[in-house]
Amino acid sequence: MARILLADDDRGALDLVRRALEMDGHSVTTADDGNEALAHLGGATFDVLVTDVQMPGLDGIALAKAAVAQRPGLKMVMMSGYPDILEQARDIKGASLRLVAKPFPIEHIRKEIRELLAE
Repeated sequence: MARILLADDDRGALDLVRRALEMDGHSVTTADDGNEALAHLGGATFDVLVTDVQMPGLDGIALAKAAVAQRPGLKMVMMSGYPDILEQARDIKGASLRLVAKPFPIEHIRKEIRELLAE
């Protein structure tokens, strides 16, 4: 299965998504913010980055741009409860990208990961 880096400053959402992805057999590394996620990206190879957009410090959009600069073509899922901010993520070049509006049924994120990995 896939190696997934999951970044979200909301501990409840982070744990829920992590458990769901692990149930599908994925190896999930978590980060509480964008800076921690970027540090993980520098030290390991991941198949997918799943990140919240609104985080303190390095937000999800800045994280995604930095991640693509390090690893063009990285597959990503960006999540947010703010649709207008989520739309800003569409401008990220060089990535296979899915946008997911919060709140979402947990099956939705699992489906997005499956489809993204099948591309």
